[in-house]
Amino acid sequence: MTAVLLHPGEQADPAVFGDVDAIVVGGGPTPVYLEGLRNAAEALRLAVAGGAPYLGFSAGAMIAPRRAIIGGYRVHGTEVCSEECSEGLDELDVRDGLGLVSFAVDVHAAQAGTLSRAVAAVVGGLVEKAVAVDENTALVLPHADPEEQTAIGTGNCWIIRGSGHKATVLVMSAG
Repeated sequence: MTAVLLHPGEQADPAVFGDVDAIVVGGGPTPVYLEGLRNAAEALRLAVAGGAPYLGFSAGAMIAPRRAIIGGYRVHGTEVCSEECSEGLDELDVRDGLGLVSFAVDVHAAQAGTLSRAVAAVVGGLVEKAVAVDENTALVLPHADPEEQTAIGTGNCWIIRGSGHKATVLVMSAG
């Protein structure tokens, strides 16, 4: 096992991911993790395409998508979740992520109230689809389409789709 420690302002070496059995990206400051892994995104995609499982929790889950919700707690000045969940960002911030899945991910959905941030990202046209994952819950993705996947743990995975000012929220119960 090789640990890759990310420090603000440093980039992970893409070569580290060339021959791995699995990739685990834990929780921490989402913007810092994205910046630290951005230059290794292609190497991460190749490793996953080659069969290495990716386990992302908290920030590690949020940076995995092609378009990633990085933080923020307001949309056009209106609060959509608690400032405590903002990652120090004011407006909802969506950036290019690692490109491992086609849908955005938000975390701590029911517990921290970030389900509403994921809904706001979809309704606002910032992402086409999002999955908001409760704590102690995981979405298992042997394929990249969440409707065909399994939720495990004690909470729910909330699948949000929509266009314009409408969204549909589906719940996938883990229990």
